[in-house]
Amino acid sequence: MTTATINSTTSPAGPASHPALRRAGLARLTGVELRKLTDTRAGYWLLIVIALAAAAIVTVQLFAMPDQDQTFVNFFVPSLLPVGILLPVLGILLVTGEWSQRTAMTTFALVPQRSRVLVAKIAAATIASLASVLASLAVAAIGTALASATGGAGTWSFEPVIIAYAALFQIINVVMGVAFGMLFLNTPLAIVLYLLLPIVWSLLGGMISGLRRVAEWLDLSVTMMPLTTSEVTAGQWGRIAVSVLVWVLLPLAAGMVRIVRREVS
Repeated sequence: MTTATINSTTSPAGPASHPALRRAGLARLTGVELRKLTDTRAGYWLLIVIALAAAAIVTVQLFAMPDQDQTFVNFFVPSLLPVGILLPVLGILLVTGEWSQRTAMTTFALVPQRSRVLVAKIAAATIASLASVLASLAVAAIGTALASATGGAGTWSFEPVIIAYAALFQIINVVMGVAFGMLFLNTPLAIVLYLLLPIVWSLLGGMISGLRRVAEWLDLSVTMMPLTTSEVTAGQWGRIAVSVLVWVLLPLAAGMVRIVRREVS
């Protein structure tokens, strides 16, 4: 091949380069993480148990609650509580499943920026918590309709802000589960500590007089209760912020740092 031929077939810019691969957007990563919520048998059955628990609460109220108390609000608020306990376990599984099933290497090989994967997990958990609020609304609506048909009060009136508070209540709970999963990276340990530590703290705050004042600000089970009502005062918002900082944001930040720096094998 002559020099002229070589010059005519080689571009001035050098050899032809491959087009840059488009990295997956956050929406796509979040969609993948949402699918992971139901991909495992544990996640699938946990979602079913959560739905059944909310339905069971409403069913019990139909038979045990006085007729005059069978209102939409009184069905809706109690249905949030079992979901708020169980749904964070799903958030834990969303994180720890990567390590227990040894898929973390594949995940982080496809998306080397680990922080993007972690943000997608938080986003997926947030969407799941919002979906749980919609499910609680649906269950409460069915309970109210049945109460109205069977002689109960069946009152539908409620303050719309209670739905926003319920959404925040569930988001905090689920993100706390994600945070514990990121921090401990072990499913049994994360679940046990998520369930046990708040209970131990509540007991200590009740038994030790010197901790009672502190417990008012750091007992998440107490500080978040106003979110199940239609009114939250400035002081209550302050307590919510402090307890969320200690129980959710600090473990979340520490867990993200741990995963970003941890060697995957």
